[in-house]
Amino acid sequence: MDAKTLARIGAVAFVAVAITATVIELTRKVERPETTPARQAEVGAADPLRDELFRCQSLGEAGPRDRACLRAWAESRRRFLMPRTTPSTSPSDASRPTGETRGEGAAPNGE
Repeated sequence: MDAKTLARIGAVAFVAVAITATVIELTRKVERPETTPARQAEVGAADPLRDELFRCQSLGEAGPRDRACLRAWAESRRRFLMPRTTPSTSPSDASRPTGETRGEGAAPNGE
């Protein structure tokens, strides 16, 4: 066999495998899981901002033109970016008892 014939046989085999794979993929039935909105899973959540954000999400392209959505997004950003009001304690401060200070109980210099 010469190289041309071998190349043609290889090309035909490749096309046959590609067509077979495509047919198998197209005839395969896909089992899609039933999707439920996350909103239904959180029945106990009574946050009006969250409800408004879900409504705005369902609007699609009309959301950015809706004044209520703009206000809801601004409030969401404000909540997310708001600094925490509780003071944070560093790990070194938390491990030290409150009455203990450095140098306490040490003899004064010069005695």
